[in-house]
Amino acid sequence: MSSTPLIYRSQFAERPRIARIWEKYRNRPGIQYVMELVAEATGVFLYAYPGIGAGAMFVLGNIFKESGVGSVFQTGFAYAVGIVLALGICGAPNGGHFHPGLTICLSLLNRFPAWKAPGYIIAQIFGAYFAAVLVYYQWKPLIVAAEAALKEANLYSQVQFTPSGPAGIFALYLPPGQTHGFVFLNEFINSAFVGLAIWACLDPSSVYFPPALVPFIIGLAYAVCIWGFAGAGLALNSARDIGGRLMAMSIWGREAAGGSYAAIAALTNIVATLFAFFVYEIFFVDSDRVVPKERVEYTRIATNHKRLGLEYAKHMKNTNEENSQAEDESEKGHVGELEHSRA
Repeated sequence: MSSTPLIYRSQFAERPRIARIWEKYRNRPGIQYVMELVAEATGVFLYAYPGIGAGAMFVLGNIFKESGVGSVFQTGFAYAVGIVLALGICGAPNGGHFHPGLTICLSLLNRFPAWKAPGYIIAQIFGAYFAAVLVYYQWKPLIVAAEAALKEANLYSQVQFTPSGPAGIFALYLPPGQTHGFVFLNEFINSAFVGLAIWACLDPSSVYFPPALVPFIIGLAYAVCIWGFAGAGLALNSARDIGGRLMAMSIWGREAAGGSYAAIAALTNIVATLFAFFVYEIFFVDSDRVVPKERVEYTRIATNHKRLGLEYAKHMKNTNEENSQAEDESEKGHVGELEHSRA
């Protein structure tokens, strides 16, 4: 199969010398892992920040009874755009997980080094936490005013720690009238729905989901779930849920934890993502299906950087072995000279 030649960015525009030195240092295997963690944290930040911000406008608009300020559609679209940006900007170092459920599933399926998973998950949660912190302080005057308005109307205790309260901008709470069983069902089905979209996008033989469309497909999968089912209680991503919940607890204390619903919001999507993998693997994967040319080209380009990193590690290993061997030979020669002089 003919393929286009690999043309590197440096052939188009040369970077400053200090940037080239940093790149050589950054691409070392040990440092590369840190870069992956930075990418995971930044990617989740880009996904969560616009979504939480849109949610703040929607919740505060309802509290102040301002019609037309924010909507579920706006919130879902904000999350979708955030996912597109996250994958487009931060997906290069490792393909982009941005989802603890995906990281855990790939580790369990031996498609991702298990030792990397804890660092990835912590970085993902931190990205969501940082996004929630920034949104809080950007909206703080209005959040404080909204809390004052709720207290004046004697509604603070009833509304604050619900999806309609200021704390609900950041942490996810059981919607009024919902039961834990129904909210689990809602979470599981929607998370499996998104999971199927993710596994289909990762399938190298997928004809209808070319690599260039993957960020948009996953973003839209999130968006349609939010548009249709957010009101019934929906997290979809443990990083967004745990990061936002920890931030709410940082501001309002343990009362903002969310009770037993917190476990459903944080864990259900992980199980559902794994379930979606088995459904896709059993019913929709066909090893005899041809891999499209676009996928071959994408894989060839995306893995080339990894190949260069492995070659660098091999080169460093060989260099260290050669240096060690040279030192041993030098030491043996020195010992031989001493013995000869004594003789």
